[in-house]
Amino acid sequence: MATTQPIRSKKHIHELSVHYLKLGQLRNYVLIVTSLHTALRISDVLRLTWDDVYDFSTKQVRKSITIVEKKTDKPKTIALHSAVISALSLYAPQAAQGGRFLILNSKTDKAISRVQAYRLIRSAAESVKIDHRVSCHSLRKTFGYHAWKAGVSPAVLVEIYNHNSLAVTRRYLGVSQDDKDAVYLGIKLAA
Repeated sequence: MATTQPIRSKKHIHELSVHYLKLGQLRNYVLIVTSLHTALRISDVLRLTWDDVYDFSTKQVRKSITIVEKKTDKPKTIALHSAVISALSLYAPQAAQGGRFLILNSKTDKAISRVQAYRLIRSAAESVKIDHRVSCHSLRKTFGYHAWKAGVSPAVLVEIYNHNSLAVTRRYLGVSQDDKDAVYLGIKLAA
């Protein structure tokens, strides 16, 4: 099985993130934006309910969420990026309902399957002409890659991902030869 890579092009990330918005498919738009900005595994994104992300008493999207990760069984609090809050605010009038899954399969009243999430993400990636394999996990890796490129310490990313070691996170970031070359060419030490 091929290893997925993060999406390195910010242009591609933007095109991917608005693909379903342009089609008026808000659930799928929320799936991608939430996956990109929370660094959650797809199993955890699909377990989110409207109660997790929406305060029904104030009729507003929450500023943060707290979940227990399925894989690690560890609690995690995530501040929601303004892009996620905007996407959820756009989607809430037509979908917010207590006890209901955020990424709902309307035929079953359960969350869509991981396979369906993969198909939606892959289809959007193909539509915007991303030329490498993109999966649900690519979106999680994309968050870390761009956080690292922006100067976030890998040690912080270890904590965000709940990885056991820095070595795991380093592999996860998908650092390419181009990234290494940019460092070699960008550091001037001698005249």
